[in-house]
Amino acid sequence: MIDQPADWAPYYPSERVITFADYLQLPGRHQRVRVINLCANYEYRSEGYYCSLLAEARSHHVLPSVRTLNDLAAPQLYKLQLARVLPALGKLPRPEVPGETLVVKSYFGQCPEPALQPLARLLFDRFACPVLEIHLACQQQWEIVDLRICSHRELNEMEETLFAEALDSFSNKVWRQRKNQGSSRYDLAILVNPEEALPPSDKSAIKKFVSAGRELGFSVELITPADYMRLPEFDALFIRETTAIDHHTYRFAKKAEAEGLVVIDDPTSILRCTNKIYLADLFATHKVSAPRTCILRRGDEDSLQKALSELGLPMVIKIPDGSFSRGVVKVKSEEELRDKLGELFAESSLLLAQEYLYTEFDWRIGVLNNKPLYACRYYMAKNHWQIYNHSNKKNASGGFATLPTFEVPKAVLQAALKATKPIGNGFYGVDVKESAGRGYVIEVNDNPSIDSGVEDKYLGRELYRLILQEFLHRLDARRAGQQQG
Repeated sequence: MIDQPADWAPYYPSERVITFADYLQLPGRHQRVRVINLCANYEYRSEGYYCSLLAEARSHHVLPSVRTLNDLAAPQLYKLQLARVLPALGKLPRPEVPGETLVVKSYFGQCPEPALQPLARLLFDRFACPVLEIHLACQQQWEIVDLRICSHRELNEMEETLFAEALDSFSNKVWRQRKNQGSSRYDLAILVNPEEALPPSDKSAIKKFVSAGRELGFSVELITPADYMRLPEFDALFIRETTAIDHHTYRFAKKAEAEGLVVIDDPTSILRCTNKIYLADLFATHKVSAPRTCILRRGDEDSLQKALSELGLPMVIKIPDGSFSRGVVKVKSEEELRDKLGELFAESSLLLAQEYLYTEFDWRIGVLNNKPLYACRYYMAKNHWQIYNHSNKKNASGGFATLPTFEVPKAVLQAALKATKPIGNGFYGVDVKESAGRGYVIEVNDNPSIDSGVEDKYLGRELYRLILQEFLHRLDARRAGQQQG
């Protein structure tokens, strides 16, 4: 969207270019309208500002958003959000003479200087706008001293070429057509990462999710971490990549939720499940049956002595945000305990100490919307006390047995459901140990494994349908609510 037709004179004509005046005359609401606001002035109460404001009022997806405009207008606001770009700044080569400054423009997250491209990408993810001017200065290290949203009118001829190429690339990604779009009820994105070593679903399972989704009337597309800005294209997001807080999966979940998508894993579930310290406190608060647990603080001898006294040896020590049994060790003596704490405290200021409960297998109860969905017994890896043995180069794991939920001991099911209820209504995998007729919850996973031939061994293709039917139910309920409103 532009101010007047003459603004587009340096570029190829396009039917998708309209003026702000023409936009004002359009009917208020259209499905899947996306707006790139290229007005000359983005200041408060300017036409550029009102362009973004009206687009959001009409439920159109607009870039830049009003939030971005407001944040970039106030350094005290955007500087609070720069922590995530510090690693990219730290990788920039330092100048020979301290005090050097640098000004560079980013076009839809694309930067002509290769060394600055990671920084430009991170800034675009947070402050998405057509042209962002980045001001850098270096004393001891590079710092962002100013960010400014620019009008395309300010660009010289070379910059106009870079802008046009970036706009073409961005718009082709955002507005590209998908097959069978017209016949689908909803558009579902499944986030996968081809580079992940231990994904929560193997390729065969992903294919079954895609097939089941299409049978249910979804238009399904696999997306990758590079597709962050495409999220507004979809109605729902299913994350099939191992989640973490300081990770793009959490940012995907947050953006999807903000854009109004139905999302699993939702950001609240990720926040609550990925930290074992939080879960331990949650279990204690809601009286969820779990192994006895103590929290260890770096440099706090009293917390260590308390753990030794209350839990005894052997005991299990865990990094709060480990996954797939990583960052989890069993110690048999105080000497071994202190040795391992030295390693683990280098990664986290708090650690979790739990009593060791020996079992031949752990139960995994799949829970969806507070209802049990599937059950597996995961057996310990050969000659190892955990399901996964990461000391083996092949990351060996034990065997499994998949059962119908009605064959699971009642105490195990009850413990699993009690553990998930205070977390949310998402999709969880609850690890439970069964001992002396009781179920002890070890942890709740917000992104449980669904691998072909394992978790689906009993339900088969129905497991994939049941999971995606939950998306369908939530989308139908949302649409019904919108129509009533």
